[in-house]
Amino acid sequence: MATREQSRPAGDKMAAGTAGLMRLFIEGDELYAAMLASIRAARHSIKLESYIFADDEIGRRFADTLGERARAGVQVLMHLDTAGSLFWTSRRLEQQLKRDGVRVRWFHRWNWRAPWRYNRRNHRKLLVVDGRTGFLGGFNIHRENSREIYGEARWRDTHVQISGILARHLQTLFDAFWRERRRRYPFIQAPDGNALITNHSRRGRLFLRNLYTARFATARRHICLTTPYFVPDYRTQRSLAGAARRGVDVRVLVPRKNDVRIAKWASHAAYASLLVAGVKIHEYLPRMLHAKTVVVDGVWSSVGTANIDYRSFLFNYELNLASNQKALAAALQTQFLDDLQESELIRPAGWEQRSWYRRILEVIGWAARRWL
Repeated sequence: MATREQSRPAGDKMAAGTAGLMRLFIEGDELYAAMLASIRAARHSIKLESYIFADDEIGRRFADTLGERARAGVQVLMHLDTAGSLFWTSRRLEQQLKRDGVRVRWFHRWNWRAPWRYNRRNHRKLLVVDGRTGFLGGFNIHRENSREIYGEARWRDTHVQISGILARHLQTLFDAFWRERRRRYPFIQAPDGNALITNHSRRGRLFLRNLYTARFATARRHICLTTPYFVPDYRTQRSLAGAARRGVDVRVLVPRKNDVRIAKWASHAAYASLLVAGVKIHEYLPRMLHAKTVVVDGVWSSVGTANIDYRSFLFNYELNLASNQKALAAALQTQFLDDLQESELIRPAGWEQRSWYRRILEVIGWAARRWL
């Protein structure tokens, strides 16, 4: 293993903070404060989807605030994933929300007549208020994202706040999903070049994967990719490796500390061929990294819920913002470079010397890659 990598990929001067009409969040406490403020200001509707909505200090803050607005006559709709929230939420919290007038819907409850649908999960995280303000990204609703509550070990994640026409489009996507019209919108393109990408249609099942590989294929300077679960299919591997061989500075940032051990084994199985091709893989050291972002050449970026793995590309319902806004790309790349300073570069020579035991675990992980 190598010492910490300090170099930065070539690129434009970085800019952090607000990106145009978008605001980037990397701390859960700041994000939750902004979301709760938007909820308190709601006058007509609040629509929320989350993979995890926990019965903890954070979840109860949201439940109390959502309930207050529902009692005030605001329409409050919550769409939660059954599998994602299985061990996190409680019947008590659900009953509280319903008593207050919140409409709670569970996505794909277990049904013995259709057992395989339980494997298709709603992995989306979004909030849209009055069709005017929206939030999307990797943050779930739980204490693990709060520095105030969880401390320095809090998860590192990324979310974005949007407004205007993009927020209206976000509400359109929520409404379509709520009404089970999931095949209608693989993506919605805004006039300014931003787009909300979903994969809940036959046309959209591989749209995210194909979008990424197309961008990687046209990259000229650098690719900065952050993902907590890096289990790329063969096409994605070939696209990243091909870019590196063309001289593109390809960097992948993944967590050293992973909450799904077998996913880490599967990720390691993909390292060798990518390292040989010249892809630089960095492992983030301080804590769990849960952000899902991509920046290509400092001009195109993506932030959302999709991991670079089989589940996000083939099974889960996901939601990403894809943008040509340079300010957003600059903000995301700045954060990527900051994260590299707390990461370790995996060097090919050192990786080849890993033990036979770790190689066996890689085989096990890769065999299970479609089910992680």
